[in-house]
Formats: sequence, C-alpha cells, structure tokens
Amino acid sequence: MANVTILGAGGFGLSLALTAYHNGHTVTVWNHSQQTIAEIRRDGERRDKLPGVPIPEKIALTTDLACASDCELLLFAVPSRHIRELARQVSPYVQAGTTVVNASKGLEEQTFLTMSQVLHEEIPQAAVGTITGPSHAEEVGREIPTTVVAASASEETAALIQDIFTSHALRLYINTDIIGCEIGGALKNIIALAAGICDGLHCGDNTKAALMTRGIHEITNLGVTMGGKPETFGGLSGIGDLIVTCCSMHSRNRRAGILIGGGTLPEEAVRQIGTVEGYDCCHAAWQLAQKHQVSMPITEQLYEVLFAGKSAAQALQNLMSRPKKHEYESFSC
Repeated sequence: MANVTILGAGGFGLSLALTAYHNGHTVTVWNHSQQTIAEIRRDGERRDKLPGVPIPEKIALTTDLACASDCELLLFAVPSRHIRELARQVSPYVQAGTTVVNASKGLEEQTFLTMSQVLHEEIPQAAVGTITGPSHAEEVGREIPTTVVAASASEETAALIQDIFTSHALRLYINTDIIGCEIGGALKNIIALAAGICDGLHCGDNTKAALMTRGIHEITNLGVTMGGKPETFGGLSGIGDLIVTCCSMHSRNRRAGILIGGGTLPEEAVRQIGTVEGYDCCHAAWQLAQKHQVSMPITEQLYEVLFAGKSAAQALQNLMSRPKKHEYESFSC
C-alpha cells in the first residue's frame, strides 16, 4: 500500500482521498486553511462541498506542506491558478521519483502551459501525471460509478495512478497523450460556459447539441495543433468531460453561464459561483487561437461576451450568421 498526499480539501480532493483510503492506502490531506480542517474534524464532513459524505478520522488533515516529504503519490487538487505557486512551495519536500498528479483543469494565463507542464517546471525531480475526465466531485464522493483517465507520457506512471485510485465505483483508463487529455479537460470549461449562456437565453436542446458538437471540433482543432492526438478528444477527457460539464447543474461553468445569459455581468457571475475555470481559460485559449491561427468561433464570441462587453444574444447571432462552410474544414482560420 502507498502513502498518498492530497493537496487541497475541496470536493474533488476529498473524493479522491476517500477513494485512495478505501483502497487501503495511507492518506493525508493538506489544506491552507486551518479553519476548514477544524470544521471537517468537528462535523466529520465538508458540509459546503460534500455534505453527507463522512471523512474518516484515519485520513490525516494538516496545514503543513512537509506532509509531502514521505509520500509515493502527491496529488494537486487546487484551482489551476494556484498550481504554480503551490508547486514551488512544496517542491523542496518532494523526493526524487515521487509521482506528482494534477487533478485541475485549466491553462496557465501567461505561459499557456497545461498544469502538468507547470508541475514539470516546478518539481523536475518528480514523475508527472494527470487525472481527468467526466467526474463531478459530488458523485465521486458518493461512489456513483465514474470513469476517468490516468494520463502521463510515461505508461508506468499512468499505471501507478490507475492502481491507486481504481475502485468498484471509480474506473481509470490509461492514456499516454497527456497534452491532449489536459487540453480537452481545460477547453471543455469554455464550451460549458457557453452552454450555460444558451440556457440562460432559454435556447433549446437543438442549440446545446450544436454548441457541444461544434465545441469539440474547436477543442480538437487547437488540441491537435498543440500536439494532442485526434482520438483523445473523442474519449473521456474530451467529449466525455464536455457532455457532463455542459449538461449538469453540478458544473460551476454552466451555472455561471446561466447567470450571464440571464443578464448578470460576467465578473459578478464568477463572484457568485466561485471557481469558474472556463473564465480564465477562455482568455488563454483565445490568445492561443490567435497564436496558432486556429479557427475557434465559439471561443472568440465567448471572449467578446466575457471581456469586451458584447451581449450574449449578439454573440449567438454572430455565430449563426457566419459564412457557409463545409462541416469538416482545415484547422486554419
């Protein structure tokens, strides 16, 4: 059995901590807030994230990053905007050969790097992988059957992640296309924001089906240009994650989009919902599309809504009035 440390006591971090614990591993969960840890111990659960899901006393809780010094697997389950700084802080504690796993979905704003690439830069002594796919924490924590991907350029690293977290309710598939998996996981949040906006505008099922289908086309176009494999985007980390994020009210991106489509200013919608990964990712993806000359009209219109004051209704009309095209066109603009 392995020593597993989870950085982040949010819903997904705790859900994966529970999975590893029930698989017989020794589990420690780190969180920056002593108050959050005290509340979990007092209540026996994280009431605001996973109400009704018990957190056993044998799962250690700490605010000391030195907990990373003696683990075989260290998992980052914090918002993507905090990954680099946290990785920089924890790196001195991480021993050579430790498996470091990203569970966040986003792109770094200034560098456009995926989270695994950030971890490679900050913790070069570690083997790096990612867990991604259609996996709402609220369902993983309640052991509702879920399938995700353990991705790493190293199949050995991916297999270790698979072994530690696979359970009767959580099934992990191996994928060595870590770039494609992370691009899919990050960009689907953009399309989910747009899907929520369509819901806020009271569009129908036809609209959402079109948005999701053309959305995965955009994701694939950019992902392949950045080195991902086309088939990855038809799998769990692509279309699978897109479906669950666009269609579920567990999705913070979709809920924020519903508010924006209903007339709430984007900044206020994000403030009300909390972490909305698609908001920051849209800015990064829009810049990447310009850099690589990749056609991403949904992303472009969403960018205009989020950051340039365009109305959601006008953005939708702009998409519907684009020039006639073949369904399968080249990746260039």
